[in-house]
Amino acid sequence: MKLYHAPFSPFVRKVMVLLHEAGATGRVTLVPASGNPLDPGTMPVDRNPLGKIPALERPDGPTLYDSRVICRFLDDQLKAGLYPAAPRLWDTLVIEATGDGIADAAVLMRYEMHVRPEPSRSADWAKAQWGKIARALAALEARWMSHLSGPIDMGQIAVGCALGYLDLRHAERDWRGPHPALAGWFAGFSSRPSMQATLPPG
Repeated sequence: MKLYHAPFSPFVRKVMVLLHEAGATGRVTLVPASGNPLDPGTMPVDRNPLGKIPALERPDGPTLYDSRVICRFLDDQLKAGLYPAAPRLWDTLVIEATGDGIADAAVLMRYEMHVRPEPSRSADWAKAQWGKIARALAALEARWMSHLSGPIDMGQIAVGCALGYLDLRHAERDWRGPHPALAGWFAGFSSRPSMQATLPPG
């Protein structure tokens, strides 16, 4: 299998953390890909028409995308157990969606302020994306800490990768101050070998 990969993507990192947790990094070949909404660059548009990564090319079926589809597929193939049985499954999926939503808003902020031409940039639009992030962080702090502190699953991995991306691209914003429980959880979770092995370079 080939995984179209960029080390700074929080969505690619999700897949890589799963592979590390499953002890299966050797099952995929990493194919570098880069681009943005204004220039697809080397994104695998012939395999994912949306021009996004991660994308997982399989020898026996169509290429899979996005990260949630890939993670469900790999979890099934590798018997990783990162999607628990119902009823806990539904909480895991909601938390994974929340983590992915944080990451998505953070990536859009990055594009707005660093990819869009300066005359077209909107500080109000970026502020609105941060509003989504702030609401999601507050929900995790208020509702989901007991789940995050339980057995590892894809919800935790998605949140961990999203918070890591906030530190990488939006370090000037203090997400920890208003969310001490979440900050404490992340301090422990980010020390996992799988998270350390997938830190973006530099």
